[in-house]
Amino acid sequence: MKNYLKISSACLLMALWPCAWAQHTPLGGFAYGDKEAPTGKEWESVEELALNKEYPRAYFFSFDNEAQAAQVRPEKSPYWLSLNGQWRFHWCKTPDERPKDFYKTNYDASGWDMTPVPSNWNVQGIQKDGKLKYGLPIYVNQPVIFYHERKVDDWRQGVMRTPPQTWTTYEYRNEVGSYIRYFEVPREWKGREVYIDFDGVDSFFYLWINGKYVGFSKNSRNAASFNISKYLKKGQNKLAVEVYRNSDGSFLESQDMFRLPGIFRTVALRSTPKVQIRNLNVLTDTDNLTDWQLKVTAEVRNLSKKEAKDYRLQYAVYKNILYKDDAQKVDALQATSEVQAVAPNAIEKVSAAIDVKQPDMWSAEAPNRYVLVAQLVDKKGKVIETISTYFGFRKVEIKDTKAADDSFGNAGRYFYVNGKPIKLKGVNRHETHPDQGHVVTHEQMKEELMLMKRANINHVRCSHYPPDPYWFYLSDKYGIYLEDEANIESHQYYYGKESLSHPKEWEKAHTARVVEMVEAAYNSPSIVIWSLGNEAGPGQNFVTAYNHLKTLDTSRPVQYERNNDIVDMGSNQYPSVAWVKGAATGKYDIKYPFHISEYAHSMGNAVGNLADYWEAIESSNYICGGAIWDWVDQALTNYTPDGKPYAAYGGDFGDFPNDGQFVMNGIIFADRTVKPQYYEVQKVYQNIKVKKLSFDTFQITNKSYFEPMEGYEGVWKLYRNGELVEERSFDVSPLKPQLKGVVTIAPKRMDSKSEYIVVIEFRQAADKPWAKKGFVQAREQFVIQEAGQKPAIATVAKGSALELSPDQKMIVGKDFSVMFDFDKGTIETLRYGNNTIIENSGLALNAFRAFTNNDRWAYQQWFAKGLHNLQHKALAKSVKANADGSYSYSFTVQSQAPNGAKIEGGTASGRNKIVELTDRPFTDADFRFVTNQVFTVYPDGSIEVQASIGSNDDFVNLPQLGYLVTMPKTYFRFTYYGRGKQDNYPDRKTGAFLGIYESDVLKEAGNFPKPQDVGHHQDSRWAALTNMRGAGAIFVGTQPMDVAALPYTAQEMTLAGHPFELPNPSATYLQLNIATTGVGGNSCGPTPLQRDRVMATQHRFGFIIRPAQAKLAEAANVSASTEAPAFVSGLINRSTIPMKVIFASSEEVGAGNATHLVDGNPNTIWHSAYSVTVAKHPHWVDFDLSKEVSFKGISYLPRTDEAGNGDVKDFSISISDDAKTWKEVHKGSFSQNRGTPQQVLFKSPVKARYVRFTALSEQYGQDFASGAEFGLIAE
Repeated sequence: MKNYLKISSACLLMALWPCAWAQHTPLGGFAYGDKEAPTGKEWESVEELALNKEYPRAYFFSFDNEAQAAQVRPEKSPYWLSLNGQWRFHWCKTPDERPKDFYKTNYDASGWDMTPVPSNWNVQGIQKDGKLKYGLPIYVNQPVIFYHERKVDDWRQGVMRTPPQTWTTYEYRNEVGSYIRYFEVPREWKGREVYIDFDGVDSFFYLWINGKYVGFSKNSRNAASFNISKYLKKGQNKLAVEVYRNSDGSFLESQDMFRLPGIFRTVALRSTPKVQIRNLNVLTDTDNLTDWQLKVTAEVRNLSKKEAKDYRLQYAVYKNILYKDDAQKVDALQATSEVQAVAPNAIEKVSAAIDVKQPDMWSAEAPNRYVLVAQLVDKKGKVIETISTYFGFRKVEIKDTKAADDSFGNAGRYFYVNGKPIKLKGVNRHETHPDQGHVVTHEQMKEELMLMKRANINHVRCSHYPPDPYWFYLSDKYGIYLEDEANIESHQYYYGKESLSHPKEWEKAHTARVVEMVEAAYNSPSIVIWSLGNEAGPGQNFVTAYNHLKTLDTSRPVQYERNNDIVDMGSNQYPSVAWVKGAATGKYDIKYPFHISEYAHSMGNAVGNLADYWEAIESSNYICGGAIWDWVDQALTNYTPDGKPYAAYGGDFGDFPNDGQFVMNGIIFADRTVKPQYYEVQKVYQNIKVKKLSFDTFQITNKSYFEPMEGYEGVWKLYRNGELVEERSFDVSPLKPQLKGVVTIAPKRMDSKSEYIVVIEFRQAADKPWAKKGFVQAREQFVIQEAGQKPAIATVAKGSALELSPDQKMIVGKDFSVMFDFDKGTIETLRYGNNTIIENSGLALNAFRAFTNNDRWAYQQWFAKGLHNLQHKALAKSVKANADGSYSYSFTVQSQAPNGAKIEGGTASGRNKIVELTDRPFTDADFRFVTNQVFTVYPDGSIEVQASIGSNDDFVNLPQLGYLVTMPKTYFRFTYYGRGKQDNYPDRKTGAFLGIYESDVLKEAGNFPKPQDVGHHQDSRWAALTNMRGAGAIFVGTQPMDVAALPYTAQEMTLAGHPFELPNPSATYLQLNIATTGVGGNSCGPTPLQRDRVMATQHRFGFIIRPAQAKLAEAANVSASTEAPAFVSGLINRSTIPMKVIFASSEEVGAGNATHLVDGNPNTIWHSAYSVTVAKHPHWVDFDLSKEVSFKGISYLPRTDEAGNGDVKDFSISISDDAKTWKEVHKGSFSQNRGTPQQVLFKSPVKARYVRFTALSEQYGQDFASGAEFGLIAE
């Protein structure tokens, strides 16, 4: 914090720009005047937006005096009265059933229910016995909940159309909630104006006071304020509100969330004098970050019957203590401005400017807040009104930068806050609570923000609507960069000619929602970007809204992902890592600076490749950051048949149609406990980087832009074979922002045989609001010495002579026995002492996992190949006695399913069924593994397993590959030396550190609302499963492996829609993997990178099974004594026809390269461009055959994943001799048969060197084109 003396010596300059208005210019669609009653058509009239609703204004309140006003919050004001609490409530399914006269003063509502306000009535009606008292919560992602079609002018048919009888809205056509509340106006408010503020009502409401019709409002997520002064009476007043679930406003509110009606935010009364400060806007600006100007614009309104003369506005400034609301007055920062005469019912606009030197600037790193207190004073010196608002000295810019001025040496157009090209490390955030729906309390919001700060998140995109006003207060106070987004999403009509962004009739609604957003939150320093909306089309209505916004605020850039051309910065959703790497070079034809508005889709167990994205983002300043989709699961609490709560998603309430789990995309669960990916975000987003320079020397970079590292304590910790042996602290306080330093460690003693790991931590040196002293805010880990050669198992696994049974199937040694299954080629039973470790041939090759939500790109193939149902058959066997007293059992094992299968329900529904395709039994031509595996049994009971695994199809993407060990459920204690403590994957492991961790299998199963693959620990050296007495087995990898221990099978987790649907555990399942495929982001984004996929190519793998002992690390200190056997040869016919891509008219770089059409891999695809703009048909790809070739047709394989976007319908084939002049030789259409190879034969063969494949249309009518493989059929 800077010295106050610098501020107190500031120079003061005040300038005035008076401007009188006859009245405030209303927004289009806002009407004013008395009406006796509504027409009943307002909720289906797109150009009627409001009646008697106050023009939007900044969020501030009246106070009695300056000291009181310095506290700012409405709860501190004597002129603010919350109406939250219990209200009378009536609910009905349709408008015709509503109590039409309930607003009248003599209406008897004593028999009505009581309901809390704020609340969502669907959620309030959820009963433990399964009944839904007030209709159904409905979850859909893109559509609206009432019947509609995607066609031009469909909206004209309104919201009351008859849907199919299967739809929820067939019975619940348009629910109406009627509310009554009685209140008394405080006596101290006598003679003052009284307003009622509704902070959020979904989706439309009429308002009556004391039986008199006041007006109506639509736009669920901006405040609706009404002057109700003339309707009030002394004593008790009746407030009546009629809320409609669906209205024409709902067409603009198709956000990805449970659609929940009701009064869901605060309702309050506020009072002002008749001559009042109607609005107050604060703007700070600077040219050099030292000399600032505080610009204030106020509107003075006169609602009295007399002209208001000789008034003045007095301004005072207070400085808040960092992270606190306590404020100290800055005496030097004061001003007074004269207000010209204000006629009755008129507004006078007055502006002032105050020069300030060296204020404490606001940033997310140091959110220094100030308070501006404004007092309206009459000619007698009497203070008429005192108001206040928070603000901060913060400047946002987009500016062209010379290469010499850029830290990376690149010329470009960059995003700056206070002169620094900051990075926005963000999440998208919906407002949701499992027990309250869209009602979020102040306590909950603070808890969320504290979780964000602990995870190094500095940015929130308010998706897809302005949040509760308290969120701005918290973000200003604790430091979060916000993108505030207008409440506009018409996703149901997509982005073509059907979009509501085109019709002139919708211009008023688009503009008003943008204006209401900006006016309300103008003063908040945390808002650094405005967004016009989300996924609502590219049309002229957004141009109009943008232009209107710029008349209100030019101090912040504007973003809109669906039309980058009309706004100030570029953005897109779900680009691939490769695309981001390219964009970060600054060479793409896109608008810079660039902000990734949605990426890293966090549905289920997800968020792969976050580190790869940020390696690209931080390689330059062209991309200012991005926001993960999204922050928190939007589950609602429902109840099992026996009344136990569970996290429910779409369809769990009987709602139809629905989009299942697509509402569960957070990096934290709905109950605010964290998912495994939270820790990955925490690590990747941290503001300190550590780089290993040598064995004992490390470079530290302070990635912060404003704050030095004096708030941190550095600590390094040394681990030997996973166990902590030394810890010391070091000083990092001198390290300034964006600078590097070096720390050298000096371990006391290290041996040459052990693995040594250094962990460097940066702990909070003092308590922060979000964390106590000692909290680890950032950390890094390095292996500084790999383990030396460990003793070979044959040299340490000594014991008495082994006894071999006559049939050679069983070996008995001291305190152990093992029996082999010669039919399956594996261990049938293994016992250590009196403890059965393996039984029922429970050690077998496994390549299946319970699919994650992101596995939609490949999971159908897993079932089609029968990975879920591998049957193991020994094709050959041998038993050999070794000179060291051990025995080796060698098997050649074929692992193949009897048939393929298909999975019904998809990865998002949560309602899955496996259908076995028994009418098509597998043959040798179908997918299979053939493995040579050797089990060497040593005298002490140790068993070394060595395997060489191959298949007959290299291009099959496997979910994982290794051995599944089925053990009795008594072995529930899980200890491992690997990455933990949270589960991790090859593309999500940087936040999981190597160490020895203790857990149990139930904890490892996690608590995902839809059971799915979980519990993996990469780079594991060993893992042990033991019972309560410590007996069990340890499994030591001959190389680092992936391990997971769970109480359920993959099939059980696949078929269970919720945790309560899982069976009681019957065994413990230990997975020992060569590798597992990453999670990627394909529930709504890119697939895992090729490097993070497990392919069905040849693999070698080994591990050692040993009896558990008290010191597991000592038991694990062994290495292999044998080598892996040879691979089985001759499984694959590898003949191919050469062809290469020489040109593509459109391709999605990285995820959809055209070269994927001829890479022989059906799991990669060509896809036309979609990241920033969607290219139009036709799309074509040119191929070079290297020489003239005769062919008689073509083969085309559509993409094999679940998405199907771009499947080609109409196409043409052209040929050329020079790749310049082309001749069309065939035109045709493919059938709609997703993922199935299609062949087309020409009337006669053709000859050519160059071939062009042109996609003319898509199966689903979109402008995409895609394909997995393309080939020619030789003559």
